[in-house]
Amino acid sequence: MSVVAAVDCGTNSIRLLVAKPGETTPLTDIHREMRVVRLGQGVDATGQFADEAIERTRVALADYVEVMVGAGVEKVRMVATSATRDAANRDRFFAMTAELLGAVVPGAIAEVITGDEEAQLSFRGAVGELPADQGPFVVTDLGGGSTEVVVGDADGVTASFSADVGCVRVTERALPSDPPTAEEIAAAQGFIAERLAEAFVAVDVTSAHTWVGVAGTLTTLSALHLGLAEYDSDAIHLSRVGRDDLDSVCRELVGMTRAERAALGPMHPGRVDVIGGGSLVTMELAHQLAQRAGITELVVSEHDILDGIALGLLD
Repeated sequence: MSVVAAVDCGTNSIRLLVAKPGETTPLTDIHREMRVVRLGQGVDATGQFADEAIERTRVALADYVEVMVGAGVEKVRMVATSATRDAANRDRFFAMTAELLGAVVPGAIAEVITGDEEAQLSFRGAVGELPADQGPFVVTDLGGGSTEVVVGDADGVTASFSADVGCVRVTERALPSDPPTAEEIAAAQGFIAERLAEAFVAVDVTSAHTWVGVAGTLTTLSALHLGLAEYDSDAIHLSRVGRDDLDSVCRELVGMTRAERAALGPMHPGRVDVIGGGSLVTMELAHQLAQRAGITELVVSEHDILDGIALGLLD
């Protein structure tokens, strides 16, 4: 039975899924892990990776390689997304990943994927366990540097767009104070609305029935809504949050200091300083989907691009 590994390296985090075919589900997890490495630190301003960001990523990937080798992985695919598309010195990153991944499968390399492919993979992973009659679906993948808006149904994606707005990009560009000032929040909201407007022009969401959200900002928002004392993937997966409750959690987070956010039980330390920006993006997504499609509830999925990559390897 094949054992495969998927690695997703985004602007804020690097994540690993080692899996095999399931007996009753498409995938059975062997190992799933996330680390915040902030690869995209400063990329929006400088156009290149910081030395310390590449080193943090190298350390995490080296540990992931040990897990893959120990699990007997036969196929591996590592994808890099928004920050790597933008970085002028990405060759350094690729040399590092090729050296490490070669210990798992000779010749394995990381690859930069387009926003369209990122959308396809995220959609496949996100809706795989949802009944087809809940579609059409709109899936939003809110990352550090970009947000994908994808519409599709049981047959696949019909339209997608990758907007250059995410929790790290918003925080670095518009939210320097602790807590943010009203003026900073207004500027961030304007930037977010402008970037997401492009997505909703490119992607017609009016036919969508169900909003599915993936990635760390949205799973953390669900955890806080559920009142969890600590992060619990099983409780979060396929949980539902109404728009009013979602707005309430988001507004509270935006108004908090970093220290107050850090004290929240389900909060990953690596999300403390950027989840305010992610909350503002979430609020704009919720507003647009309510206005355009009449959707007033978010379904949060723990399955996303990693699952899409792994399923592709098993095809």
